[in-house]
Amino acid sequence: MTGQNAKRAQVRLFPRMDGRIIVYFPYTLERVAKIKVVPGRRWDFQKKHWTIPHTQEAIEKLQIAFEGEVIYVDPALCPDTSNQSGSQPVLSTLQETLEAVENEFRLRRYAFKTRNGYRPHIRRFLEHLGKPAQEATSQEIYAYFLKLLDQERMSYSYHNQTISAIRFLYTYVLEKPYLLAKVPRPRPEKKLPVVLSREGVKRLLSVVNNLKHQALLLVVYSAGLRVSEGVKLLLEDLDEERGLIRVRKPKGRRDRYTLLSQVALQAIKAYVEAYRPQRWLFPGQRSEYHLSARAAQKVITRARQKAGIPQHATMHTLRHSFATHLLEAGTDLRYIQELLGHKSSKTTEIYTHVSQKDIGKIRSPLDALSITLNYGKTET
Repeated sequence: MTGQNAKRAQVRLFPRMDGRIIVYFPYTLERVAKIKVVPGRRWDFQKKHWTIPHTQEAIEKLQIAFEGEVIYVDPALCPDTSNQSGSQPVLSTLQETLEAVENEFRLRRYAFKTRNGYRPHIRRFLEHLGKPAQEATSQEIYAYFLKLLDQERMSYSYHNQTISAIRFLYTYVLEKPYLLAKVPRPRPEKKLPVVLSREGVKRLLSVVNNLKHQALLLVVYSAGLRVSEGVKLLLEDLDEERGLIRVRKPKGRRDRYTLLSQVALQAIKAYVEAYRPQRWLFPGQRSEYHLSARAAQKVITRARQKAGIPQHATMHTLRHSFATHLLEAGTDLRYIQELLGHKSSKTTEIYTHVSQKDIGKIRSPLDALSITLNYGKTET
């Protein structure tokens, strides 16, 4: 298959360490029905892909089932054709590989934040290899991640992002995703979000005297915005008549509407009257740029210290508090999911674990016991 056809392929076949063949394709019910006619096919629940036996019968059945679709077959499955030019990208140097990564970022329109997160992981991995990445074995990649874990105290998010970055390199740039088949994702941490009480939010907001900073914190809390969404608001995103805020190109690239509080709106009007922002609702030191997320975090850090709030409250804490307070007030979880812009309801369900709506009604068994305690007395 030529390089051009490989890019167009919807069905991709790669060897797996146990001798079976991995089958990747974009999910549709029709394609699932097609692969089910292949004898010996299996669904790998952990890796989220199909596999078929490495037999001539299974390959022929698959080709017949997916007739009419472009099928990419990894050269490792066809040793006699592995030297054909154009079957895979040939990236000999570090710079060539990094340029190919950048091109793939652009074609797939990856977010600026994602690109910046992946780049250092990919560069460090390539420098560690000291040879073209397509020449690395699955054992070498596996050993690299073990080395990172042994030498560094990585957080869950850092560990997970490292795997995502190297998977991007081998899946989309080098077209060898099977090389990471043995590299598992870290088990997800089950941390509960930090949430302020209503009184805590009130104390936090009341100590902020700067009109711009006050308007920023009010709108982030009242609408449940991420810090990146709050600092990137445009004046035209405020729909005063409908009481809504339009959030453009958020995480996941799905525009949404959320609440525009009347209290927040009055604060915004006072701020706009005093500061006269032109394009961005919250511009930075240079008016052509919006306020940075780091500057916004400094605002809430100073407010937290001034209000004497012990929790490690961040801008994201206001978003968590928004969701929790809505849930405690009886708002349906589905509506909260839409306001927050969560793709999955499972993400939103975490707030049921921090809400005091129902748990606050439960009485400790100790409170039901009639015990007289002698405070301050010692035995003689």
